[in-house]
Amino acid sequence: MTELVFRADAYAKSCEATVVRADEAGIRLDRTVFYPTGGGQPGDMGVLKLADGAEIAILDTVKGTAPDEVLHKTAPGASLPPAGTRVTVALDWERRHRLMRMHSCLHLLCAVVIGDVTGGQVSDGKGRLDFNLPDTALDKDKIAAELNRLIAEDHPVRPRWITDEELATHPELVRTMSVKPPMGQGRVRLLEIEGVDLQPCGGTHVARTSEIGPVFVAKIESKGKQNRRVNLGFA
Repeated sequence: MTELVFRADAYAKSCEATVVRADEAGIRLDRTVFYPTGGGQPGDMGVLKLADGAEIAILDTVKGTAPDEVLHKTAPGASLPPAGTRVTVALDWERRHRLMRMHSCLHLLCAVVIGDVTGGQVSDGKGRLDFNLPDTALDKDKIAAELNRLIAEDHPVRPRWITDEELATHPELVRTMSVKPPMGQGRVRLLEIEGVDLQPCGGTHVARTSEIGPVFVAKIESKGKQNRRVNLGFA
């Protein structure tokens, strides 16, 4: 099990850690600031800095098979540190921050477009959500105006936790049709945008909506008979 520093502090850019194991599957550390791919958010990139000044590039971060196990992926053939090696784990912070901004913006989009979410993706500088709205016409200018209004209102964004049992009694909190929040650990992490949105999410987010910055709706697409895809970008 890896201590997930990002879960308590999404703004932590680096941390000290010890290598637990390193092989072709990836480098396992006892703690990390790197977010592993999940919930539509890509895994983090960055470097592991060694005591002698050498650096190991981390090209992706993914989940392992055990709960809270994180695998830091290196380039094929990269030299791997032995177990017990002390390293400094350093994020590509600018990329991560853009992902945080867009992920939070997609939560705002859930509040602006009312419908079940059938899919989505956070990307560097852009993002999308698919909605089950077969008979609804969406106006991209109105959606953009509403998103930018909520962003400018500077709503606090914060995580909180509820028990599995509480979530079971409030199924309306789950907006995604195909992906259900992980349960079985006793509690589920929610992401609250004060006065705007509340839903399960394990990703990293900004602290206030104003940090997202201006956005625009690039296009709205029909994906099959039911899905309407809303594509966003930073203005």
